[in-house]
Amino acid sequence: MPVDSFSARGTLDADDTSYSLYRLDALPGSQRLPYSLKVLLENLLRHEDGGTVTADQIAALAGWDPGAELATEVQFTPARVLMQDFTGVPRVVDLVAMREAMAALGGDPALIDARRPVELVIDHSVIADHFGSPAAFSRNVELEYRRNRERYQFLRWGQSALRNLRVVPPGTGICHQVNLEHLARVVFAEDGTAFPDTLVGTDSHTPMINGLGVLGWGVGGIEAEAAMLGRPVSMLIPKVVGVRLTCALPEGSTATDLVLTIAERLRQHGVVGAFVEFYGPGVAEVPLATRATIGNMSPEYGATCAIFPIDVETLSYLRLTGRDPGQVALVEAYAKEQGLWHDPSHTPDYSQTLEVDLSAIVPSIAGPKRPQDRIPLSPRPTALCGRSVEGALATTAVQAVIDTRQQRIAYSSAGHRPPVLLHPDGTCDLLDQATDPPRSALAPEHVSRPQADLPYSPSDNLVLYTDRLIERRDQDIDVGLRQLTDALAGHARLSPDRLADALLTRLGVAGGARDDIALIVVRL
Repeated sequence: MPVDSFSARGTLDADDTSYSLYRLDALPGSQRLPYSLKVLLENLLRHEDGGTVTADQIAALAGWDPGAELATEVQFTPARVLMQDFTGVPRVVDLVAMREAMAALGGDPALIDARRPVELVIDHSVIADHFGSPAAFSRNVELEYRRNRERYQFLRWGQSALRNLRVVPPGTGICHQVNLEHLARVVFAEDGTAFPDTLVGTDSHTPMINGLGVLGWGVGGIEAEAAMLGRPVSMLIPKVVGVRLTCALPEGSTATDLVLTIAERLRQHGVVGAFVEFYGPGVAEVPLATRATIGNMSPEYGATCAIFPIDVETLSYLRLTGRDPGQVALVEAYAKEQGLWHDPSHTPDYSQTLEVDLSAIVPSIAGPKRPQDRIPLSPRPTALCGRSVEGALATTAVQAVIDTRQQRIAYSSAGHRPPVLLHPDGTCDLLDQATDPPRSALAPEHVSRPQADLPYSPSDNLVLYTDRLIERRDQDIDVGLRQLTDALAGHARLSPDRLADALLTRLGVAGGARDDIALIVVRL
């Protein structure tokens, strides 16, 4: 039976409708809590039963000490469960098996049901058999239904037999996109009671929904199935790392640059197992799509979640994606009544904080396998391949590096010889790939030069490093590559600037744009 030890139950009027709610201000000091812990606190208040969720758990969370070690265990009951087909279909099969067992024992199979809303999104299933025509999408979806007919018949039956199961058909989108654009409520209204939307999902990128102010994270299939059956998720009250955002992104810097920088900063700071929460005046300058991308990157820096509070941007996105006006009104009224609305001037208590100045974000590249290894592209790439310009030669695919700023050419024969650094005065250095500095300086005649039959062809790859990364394959660069071959083989004495000029001409880079080229890298 529900218990209300703190007399927190109250009422809320929104859009001419009255709702019950569990007021956070019934607990003194709750206003100092981070946004994410306020959501957890409401969850405990609403599910207090004197057994699984006790008054002691609620008091411990309300009196949370940001500097204390993780010690207090609480029981979190998510409002819903999100699944994709790979892990969701086996969970539905489990429920069906339990129903059969119940019937065999003479019981009522209908008693076996999902206790919380379960949303199963069929994603990553449609194969691109057809392409290049307006009818390709519909044909591919039709083929998917034909190939997996029994599977979809089973899921259709499950959706009708299990009252809380909702199946999103194939061809709609990936589960996180569908969750963000359609499924998320931000504030639930169930049996006349309003409460924050929360969830667990069977995918590590479930925190993408954190960008909408919805608390959720990824769990394993067994935990998700337990949540389906109404069982709470047992957890220690987490540490919460606050990230204060200031200013706005400068012109030329993109959402990707911001996401990569934040991932790098959080990984350096150390947030494994913690909640990450964003606050401060810069929050209003971050579009919701960018917020969702930051949340989606949570696995890359190890955080359980990376959440933004509810604000005007949240409401704008709900309207943009066609949510009901009454639902949008409820989200706004509830958030403001419960102290969940973002106040740029308010700083909650956090275990740790760090600050990110959005105006200092610069264009970057990273990944895809190691997105935390960010390389800034301004003013020039000094960390190519994670080392210096010479360090690029440690990659056997790199054939040559023309440094247009320092007027030098570095050559590597794909690991068959020591790399050679050619200086404009005609001297050469042998490079040790294990270290950046030259190992020894030798005269040109002492250097083992490559032969003229280097494996260059018209389809060789030139990469120009500027404030952006440009990669081109072009038949027209054949002459430029022959000149490079001759220069490196000692048959022509082209200086780096003349060689670079010839190559850039072949690539069609004209005029003042050449001044921005820092490196030209030739690779297989």
